[in-house]
Amino acid sequence: MLRSMGNVKQSFQNGTKSIMDINFEYYKIFYYVAKYKNITRAAAALGSNQPNVTRVMKLLEEGLHCKLLVREARGVMLTEEGEKLYAHVEIAFHQLLKAQEEIGFQMLDGTGTVEIGATETALHLFLLDVLRTFKEAYPKVRIKIHNHTTPEILRSLAYGKLDLAVITTPFEASGQLVNKRLTGFREILVGGGQYEKAGSVPWDLQDLTEYPWVGIGAGTATCELYREYFFRQNVNIEPDTEVATSDLLIPLIRAGMGIGFVPERMAQPYLEEGELVQIPLTCELPKREIGLVYDSGRGKSAAAEGLRKYLLDQSEK
Repeated sequence: MLRSMGNVKQSFQNGTKSIMDINFEYYKIFYYVAKYKNITRAAAALGSNQPNVTRVMKLLEEGLHCKLLVREARGVMLTEEGEKLYAHVEIAFHQLLKAQEEIGFQMLDGTGTVEIGATETALHLFLLDVLRTFKEAYPKVRIKIHNHTTPEILRSLAYGKLDLAVITTPFEASGQLVNKRLTGFREILVGGGQYEKAGSVPWDLQDLTEYPWVGIGAGTATCELYREYFFRQNVNIEPDTEVATSDLLIPLIRAGMGIGFVPERMAQPYLEEGELVQIPLTCELPKREIGLVYDSGRGKSAAAEGLRKYLLDQSEK
């Protein structure tokens, strides 16, 4: 991709160091040092040695006229300037890898790598089944799934760290990000077996404010959705137990920690076994969808483009 470490030249002379003098290989070496937070591990990944990596990092700092690394007992820590540089270098490094893959037309022989950001709900209600059939058709394509909240996934996609995102509403696809609907789903209010009597008649939300609630924590799209929903219904409900991801909701509700909203399809097996009870409401719950989001302004590898089209094709079935 870039010149080997053996060809790294000491182009910095006293009084003539500048950013223009910096060999692009230095950024590659910095990428591995910042990634592993350890010079020895970075050297091993690069097939080099510790003194050479240390020397290049010193040259890079001199060329940029700032401190990038601080040595610690177990490795190195990035300075504020180092963190800023790494944010850009990481994106550039991944884009170069993707460019190599695209130019190589790897999808022609059924290979390549695709990085997908997915929320828990989107993963279980749509993506897993589709990926299973896609892998049957293209077994050599590598799939890397990054499981984060919707806002985190959208940021990673905008920064070029992901090829595609499969996420749940609500979200806003701004700029060059394009959103295509894949499927819809319905959520219901459920409680554990001890709430069996509560499932006999519809409830007003106001009458459930004294019950313990289980919900998704702040900073997620789901949390903001239901905060807005409760506001419109003129009720004040805060979760007594918060979880980071939706896959933890059902286990906690089954364990008797409270009531909460979950996707109906994910709850169905437990409803049939009597481990969960649906609590009907007099008001309608928000409609939700799973969308495919991608950057229309950034080129994709053949593998990523193939999976994008496959996801859209499957959504129509």
